[in-house]
Amino acid sequence: MSMEIDTPISLPQRPLLPQNNATILCCNCGAPIDGTLSAGALCYDCVKLTVDISEGVQREATLHICRDCERWLQPPAHWITAAPESRELLALCLRKLRGLAKVRIIDASFIWTEPHSRRIKVKLTVQQEAFQGTILQQTFEVEYVVAYHQCPDCAKSFTANTWRAVVQVRQKVPHKRTFLYLEQLILKHSAHKDTINIKEVKDGLDFYFSARNHAEKFVDFLTSVAPVRSKKSQELISHDIHTSTKSYKFSFSCELVPICKDDLVALPIKLAKQIGNISPLTICYRVGTAINLLDPTTLHTADVSTPIYWRSPFSTLADVQELVEFVVMDIEPLGPEKGHFVLAEATVARASDLGVNDKTFYTRTHLGGVLHPGDSVMGYHLSGANFNSPQFEALEGSTAHASAIPDVMLVKKFYARKRKNHNRNWRLKRMNKDEGEVLPKKTDQVKMEMDYEMFLRDVEEDKELRSTVALYKQRMDRSKMDGIETQSMAETEGTDIDGTPKIDMSELLDEFEDLNVEDEE
Repeated sequence: MSMEIDTPISLPQRPLLPQNNATILCCNCGAPIDGTLSAGALCYDCVKLTVDISEGVQREATLHICRDCERWLQPPAHWITAAPESRELLALCLRKLRGLAKVRIIDASFIWTEPHSRRIKVKLTVQQEAFQGTILQQTFEVEYVVAYHQCPDCAKSFTANTWRAVVQVRQKVPHKRTFLYLEQLILKHSAHKDTINIKEVKDGLDFYFSARNHAEKFVDFLTSVAPVRSKKSQELISHDIHTSTKSYKFSFSCELVPICKDDLVALPIKLAKQIGNISPLTICYRVGTAINLLDPTTLHTADVSTPIYWRSPFSTLADVQELVEFVVMDIEPLGPEKGHFVLAEATVARASDLGVNDKTFYTRTHLGGVLHPGDSVMGYHLSGANFNSPQFEALEGSTAHASAIPDVMLVKKFYARKRKNHNRNWRLKRMNKDEGEVLPKKTDQVKMEMDYEMFLRDVEEDKELRSTVALYKQRMDRSKMDGIETQSMAETEGTDIDGTPKIDMSELLDEFEDLNVEDEE
């Protein structure tokens, strides 16, 4: 059975008639427009002239800045750091405007204003659909008035007893050399940037902070640069029984090891055997995170860490205030060297005995690389000295160490400075400290000046110490610099006229205020 299929038949296409849109005239200017697409019987130009899409956006606003820390207030109570004409400041300006949520921001930029005008202008470009199918774009300016408002952190810094944590740094020594060195380390690493006040007290300094984590960070810094032990305590200030919230004030006590550079130290015999079998009578040649000791008769060195020291603490036999001036009569290097230490045998005499008697002392010293016959050297005179120390008494009573106690222990070379007011081509920065309501006595002030001068001499004479601090060029009057420049460059190299060491200009830093940087127009 076969199936019949009809053949396809082509149908004639009907011609499409052209559709004519309704054309009307603009009710404002009379221009012909498409009536089906026009909105409000207005042409596009008349829509731009009559409709304002930025009507609900503020044209004026106020920004608050703290003049002390130069931070901007981001409502409700957050303070942010933003540079002039930065993205952060532009975002803050846009958040301050009401009505921007109804439009779409296309572009935003700053318009230059005078820095002292306390005005900020922002140019905005926005888009919005005015009518159905009609999108408008408009550009306008917004002016901000900059007002001063003190932030809570700065308000606390200017108000007494508003600190939240305090770090009390103490060292029980008769001089301030260690604190002067610690001050330079703090300045070099900007470890004091979070402090709200620094107060000078007896035997140390108090650092006040507005938050506990800032104080803990400062304690960690002290532990990383100096041999200290810390202790934490807290005091309850207020307690809300309804919300169980408590407010505390925290105190951190940091005690530095009472041993300084160039001090004479008598170790307990048991401890001396444990740290390398060094001679118990040593000199402290450096204080870092540990106490570095040197035996000048053998050039043996040893380190006493902070936990080991506080496990069995000991005091110094003598400090730098008890040094005696000696004159080198003869010196002969023995050969062994360790770093910049050179072992030598020297014959010295007290400077006060010259012309009075012919008494001389024979000793071994680590200063064979810097001493020459006729030089002056500072040292400790041990023969006939009486020390109130149980460690030294144990040395005198020991059969193994009593015979090894020398008559003289030389410490460092002495440079006779002929000029009292030594004109230095370098300077050190100092921290702004609160000395309290009662000014120091005249005798205390003279002692502080002597300690600072002694520290400056240590910086000049010790290259290792000099490499850990930041030295700056001395500020000079520009009218006098032209005539002194050549002379100062010659004086900084090598030694001075009176033999004192000088610091090379290549080791000095330029402070930012002294760079004389000017903007080019």
